[in-house]
Amino acid sequence: QVQLVESGGGLVQAGDSLRLSCAASIRTFSNYCMGWFRQAPGKERELVAAISSGGGRKYYGDSVKGRFAISRDNAKNTVYLQMNSLKPEDTAVYYCAARLGWTTTWDTMSYRGQGTQVTVSS
Repeated sequence: QVQLVESGGGLVQAGDSLRLSCAASIRTFSNYCMGWFRQAPGKERELVAAISSGGGRKYYGDSVKGRFAISRDNAKNTVYLQMNSLKPEDTAVYYCAARLGWTTTWDTMSYRGQGTQVTVSS
């Protein structure tokens, strides 16, 4: 059974950094596109970042460009989200997700994690 387990969330102050990790129990992890999504209370879920199976293609949402960086370690079946210069509006539950091929939409992801809370205080 495939599982995606996020970790690294927490409470930080504006301007701080956090690194989220997502460990995937996918046997062929290196064939999967991985994405980070987030959902704040009362708002729709949005794509934060996505990375292709080999790591050569990356996509970022407009609100995080220049501040966040997605990466992956296929030897460890793990994808990361480095979040710098955090703002209160980054407060949300962050989810990782996976699918074969390439996609940037939540609904087309094959597997999804349970999420980790990130709270940024002003």
